[in-house]
Amino acid sequence: MRNQFWPTRRRLSVAGAAISLAFAGVAGAQQPSADEALQRQLREEGARLNDLYKALDEQQRQLDANRRQIEEQRRRIDSLLQQLTGRGVAPGAVAQAQQQPGAQQQQPQQQPQQQGQQQRPVGEAPPAAEQPPAAAQIFAEPTVLTRPGTVTLEPSLQYIHASNNRVALVGFTIIPAITIGLIDIRQVSRDAWYGALTARWGFASRWEADVKVPYVYNTSSTLTRPIGTPSVADSQFDADGQGIGDVEFGTRYQINAFRGDNVVYIGSLRVRAPTGKGPFDVDYETIGQESLARNLPTGAGFWGVEGGVQFVFPSDPAVFFGALNYQYNFARDVGNGFGTIKPGNVIQFNVGMGLALNEKASFSFGYQQSIVGGLEQEGPAAPGKTVSPGSTLVLGTARFGLTYAVTPKTAVNFTLGIGVTRNTPDLELTVRVPISFF
Repeated sequence: MRNQFWPTRRRLSVAGAAISLAFAGVAGAQQPSADEALQRQLREEGARLNDLYKALDEQQRQLDANRRQIEEQRRRIDSLLQQLTGRGVAPGAVAQAQQQPGAQQQQPQQQPQQQGQQQRPVGEAPPAAEQPPAAAQIFAEPTVLTRPGTVTLEPSLQYIHASNNRVALVGFTIIPAITIGLIDIRQVSRDAWYGALTARWGFASRWEADVKVPYVYNTSSTLTRPIGTPSVADSQFDADGQGIGDVEFGTRYQINAFRGDNVVYIGSLRVRAPTGKGPFDVDYETIGQESLARNLPTGAGFWGVEGGVQFVFPSDPAVFFGALNYQYNFARDVGNGFGTIKPGNVIQFNVGMGLALNEKASFSFGYQQSIVGGLEQEGPAAPGKTVSPGSTLVLGTARFGLTYAVTPKTAVNFTLGIGVTRNTPDLELTVRVPISFF
């Protein structure tokens, strides 16, 4: 490219020599005044020619420098692509290469850099993430911990609807399919609202603590019809209850470090305090041969401790997660002639998968199952205060969740739960709004 400007330079030199000769010839033929004017004009023309020559020379040097930068940039891009052969181009690799000196001249031919992308030199690895990617929450605990030095407040509202039909036969059979005695048909419908405020604090690397304070309002409607008795009318009994529920305290710790593609394990420990009104703390009313609660309980009424382990496995573009928990409930003397009651312990496991729809939205679905042991009554009970031993219950729920990040510090989570076993609530709807404070 430099040789293209040498002919011009030579032409300028020849023109300057011709002008000098012309000036010499004219100098002998003209008068002194005319000679001085012509000399001044020729000097001005010579100065302009020198300025033009300097400008052309400066442009030549700039073009040579640009050509060297382009060649250096092309070699760097070729070297980077050769290193990535067989593994695919990592996200942001081309954009990082464009950030090197001289990339400005190649912008029309290269993909534009995204706004807000962090600039790093070529060959420098991005900082390792301490936590796996988050998925839309569908279970009681989120899939990732609160970052160190961050406090998250999460107001939530949950609605649960449950209904159950039961037919009780008390009698004996003389002829097959004909029962002599009392047949009780009962339909129970219950609606519960749980408003809660959860606070999480990331007080150390991979370690958080939380507290949850719920407020409960629930109603129930019981419809009975004893068949085999003179009565043919339905008996309906309504009850409700509201107040603070059982306050929970918990902590979670990420056991192993996240390297980008490995399974992460999180251990958890949670304590439930009997701050709500339990089922043995409410008043009952006798309807026929049954005792029904006048006021519904707002809590379990017993201390409980739950420990478990959770796993998170990122597999782009999905995130697999699940947990295994065991809850132990402590026995206590509930009074009122019932003696000591020991609630059944609970084994719970869940598994799910999350997908990131875009930078702000993610979707998750999964399954949760709880195995609840039977209730036990220890020691002698007063007459009429004997509690029927409960059988083991299996509660299965299919869950679907969607999370949308409204701002970098605020998100909205919606979860739908559908009961798949007979004793499980029919419907669960939960809305959470986690807000982070740095």
